[in-house]
Amino acid sequence: MSNRSTVTEFLLRGFSDVRELQILHFVLFLVLYLAGLMGNLLIVSAVALDHRLHTPMYFFLVNLSILDLGSISVTVPKSMVNSLLDTRVISYAGCVAQVFLFLVFTSTDLALLTTMAYDRYVTICQPLHYEQVMNRRACVYMAAGAWLAGIVYSALHTGSTFNLPFCQSNVIDQFFCEIPQLLKLVCSDSYSSENGVIACGLFLCLSCFAFIIVSYVQIFRAVLRIRSVQGRHKAFSTCLPHLTMVSLLLSTGCFAYLKPTSTSASYLDLTMAVVYSLVPPMINPVIYSLRNKELKAALKKLIMWRLFVKN
Repeated sequence: MSNRSTVTEFLLRGFSDVRELQILHFVLFLVLYLAGLMGNLLIVSAVALDHRLHTPMYFFLVNLSILDLGSISVTVPKSMVNSLLDTRVISYAGCVAQVFLFLVFTSTDLALLTTMAYDRYVTICQPLHYEQVMNRRACVYMAAGAWLAGIVYSALHTGSTFNLPFCQSNVIDQFFCEIPQLLKLVCSDSYSSENGVIACGLFLCLSCFAFIIVSYVQIFRAVLRIRSVQGRHKAFSTCLPHLTMVSLLLSTGCFAYLKPTSTSASYLDLTMAVVYSLVPPMINPVIYSLRNKELKAALKKLIMWRLFVKN
């Protein structure tokens, strides 16, 4: 790429230069990382070991947990290492890899949440045709399509970003390589190609959001026609975790990527980056397990089995 000879590394400014605060940042991120890691691994293990959970909904949930594991593993460990070693450096290749992988996991996450909305729609609005529509092959194709779309979009966006000349600085006002902060380092007359990719990404996000909204309008209309109060409650309880995750991911991500970037470091930028990059992967297992009796039973069985084996 044209700017590789001029920029060989970036400096992640992060949160603070005070050593005590760096240690606090390391401990806090370590706790959050381990919580997200353990929660998502428990979901993957519980679904894999319990044959009663081998259904389309839990198949997509396992994919979502794998995406969450990848998302936090791309950004958080590097930030912890930098705080622990009191350094700010990330190589050019490391920054490219971080941007590419983070975009893969987040964009695939959105595509998979859209697929899960369709799964909820078929479950509630077309229950007699569910097994025929959401068969094993269809689920695999949908998940593979979500991953492929995320990889293609990430490759285009990453290539477009790092093909731009960086002539402002090499200091990134963030704890990981975030595209809005990288664009602050680009020469002012070099945005044309990147604007096209951003517009494409915005269109895809809005399309996914519109599809989810239309699906849930149909779902709520079907639920309101259910005469049983218990039936309505069960239908709403299966949709609430998914709606929560979609709202959290889209609201924080769109705010971070669409708001005007400030010329100086902003604590709001750091806060929003933490919210959309760490909070969804960490609370996703909690949201899905608290509202799901089958998953709670499988998790309890898995934990008791592990304790029994250990003893």
